[in-house]
Amino acid sequence: MAQDRFRPTLGFIGAGTTGTALAVRLAGCGYSVAAVSSRTLGSAQRLAGRAGGCLVVSGAQEVADAAGLVFITTSDDAISQVAGSVRWHAGQSVVHCSGAHSVDVLDVPRRQGALAGCFHPLQTFAGIDRAIELLPRSTFALEAEEPLLSVLKDMTAALEGHGVVLGAGDKVVYHAAAVFASNYLVTIVKLATDLWQTFGVPPEQATRALVPLLRGTLTNIEGIGLPGCLTGPVARGDTGTIRKHLEALRDKAPSILEAYRELGSSTVPIALARGKIDDLKAKELLELFGKP
Repeated sequence: MAQDRFRPTLGFIGAGTTGTALAVRLAGCGYSVAAVSSRTLGSAQRLAGRAGGCLVVSGAQEVADAAGLVFITTSDDAISQVAGSVRWHAGQSVVHCSGAHSVDVLDVPRRQGALAGCFHPLQTFAGIDRAIELLPRSTFALEAEEPLLSVLKDMTAALEGHGVVLGAGDKVVYHAAAVFASNYLVTIVKLATDLWQTFGVPPEQATRALVPLLRGTLTNIEGIGLPGCLTGPVARGDTGTIRKHLEALRDKAPSILEAYRELGSSTVPIALARGKIDDLKAKELLELFGKP
């Protein structure tokens, strides 16, 4: 019985990037994937082919009938509708992979006696092959009650990942944090490459030049941690350099000036915590950024 609890038969409703990566990796960890359905036959067949040849079925109900734990890996907006279109039964588990939605979107399965949960990989998936590569050793946000929570923890361990258990009220802020760390990093790199274009370097070349710096920063964040990993003029309290930056941006890239000020002022408390500047210097920096 314990083996059944820890290794339920899986089904996937939705065969996009996240669903396919999970199916492939969990199948590789010894989980049995029974069935998959998708809006397009080709994507379902692709998942089945890469996850050990599971059954490709025409609809969500057939997946639910074949599996003890069903992943709904559709778009976020479709989760509630899909969950509400299926007949569930007591003892069955239904799990979505949305970062923003709580288990509340699985209210219909819960009212029918199923266990509901969330299993969100805190990772960036730019394509299926990259998703399969990056999924192991990721952090997974888990939301469920026992005994399903233990099942999701076991999946996390099988994927060599780290689990963080969240409550329903935590999900939106958790997802916003992921947007800051991943999506807005892309935005910041785009702003940096825009600046390189002011001295004639095209975006592709600028990106190649900046990637080693990005890797070094991430290595420092991982190895040294906050706030010790912070470097640069704010960390040093170098107001002269920052004034030069502000003057150059006003002249050459005024559209980026406000973003520089906002990010700079948000960096001041990190520099203060690192201990390289004092309160007086922090005040001077904030005034320079227009945040007295």
